[in-house]
Amino acid sequence: MSSDAVVDDESAEKRQVWMVERTFSQDSPHILVIRYATPDGESYLQKERAVPSFSRAAVPEVTAAIEVDPERLTVVDDTETRERYRTEAERMRERHDPDDVV
Repeated sequence: MSSDAVVDDESAEKRQVWMVERTFSQDSPHILVIRYATPDGESYLQKERAVPSFSRAAVPEVTAAIEVDPERLTVVDDTETRERYRTEAERMRERHDPDDVV
């Protein structure tokens, strides 16, 4: 096995991130903003989902955790936010399985 194959395998490895924040966009009340963070609170992923105003049944499902490519994560620069994300990710991990709809 070449060293290039090892690098390819490592880059394909996903990170599990936990839902730590869910709000509506300030610019548009029909955009759901979901933040998932690493268990240590050091990095996060923000997802935005459209919420149709005409049907509550069409509200997108949000799971407790998702798997993402590490390069999609953004570093949390603020110490207070990092701690809040770490605490919330820990709470979610204690209360939910990753596939639980929350």
